[in-house]
Amino acid sequence: MTVVAVRDTRRSVASWCRRHTLGGEGAIATARKGDPAPGPAVLSRRQELELIDAIRGRYPDDLGLGDQLWSRQSITDFARQRFDVNLDPTDIAGYLLAWGLGPREPTDRACTLCVDAVSRWLDRDYPDVVRQARSHQAELYWIGRTRLQGASPYADVLSAASTRGQTRFVITPASVDPSLPREFLLRLSGRDGHTVHAVIDGSWTRLEWPRRIPARIVLHALPSCGRTG
Repeated sequence: MTVVAVRDTRRSVASWCRRHTLGGEGAIATARKGDPAPGPAVLSRRQELELIDAIRGRYPDDLGLGDQLWSRQSITDFARQRFDVNLDPTDIAGYLLAWGLGPREPTDRACTLCVDAVSRWLDRDYPDVVRQARSHQAELYWIGRTRLQGASPYADVLSAASTRGQTRFVITPASVDPSLPREFLLRLSGRDGHTVHAVIDGSWTRLEWPRRIPARIVLHALPSCGRTG
């Protein structure tokens, strides 16, 4: 896969992060109240919670789908299969947005003490990250995690948003080791072993990164006051 040509500026990075949103206007506000809107393209609140429970801690291929990680399309396919409803990926967008998979700008990935450091990194170091990814003909992702919204027991949503507007994710059970999962990175690279570059936000210190990953997976640290090493 080839990284698209981009401007190496903070503005373009912020634009990417806005564009990678899975959202848009969705049915989630109505679903949150438990009253499905008219038409076949809305899940009830019960169905939404059942869907979350079904994919929690599981990858798409665990449930008979072909994808390595969850996306709008694979969630749509699974929801159609499970509930026999006529859904489209745009119908799922609002649910994913409400779960915490909305757009995030680079400075949103840092604590208040690190915002200036992140801004400097975007100006000074990020253009080189983009050049490296281009030279390797690699997909470039931003990886982070957030707490799953609107469901219990609590869990984290681990997501990878590419600069081409694609987002892959998994919902991890509360009992899972908080370290950055090696399995997630391998699945991001895909069965064919595509080269990927990934910017890792401050959700993990370097000590929580996997120690042994293939050379085709290149990790870059977003500045964080919690980082060591």
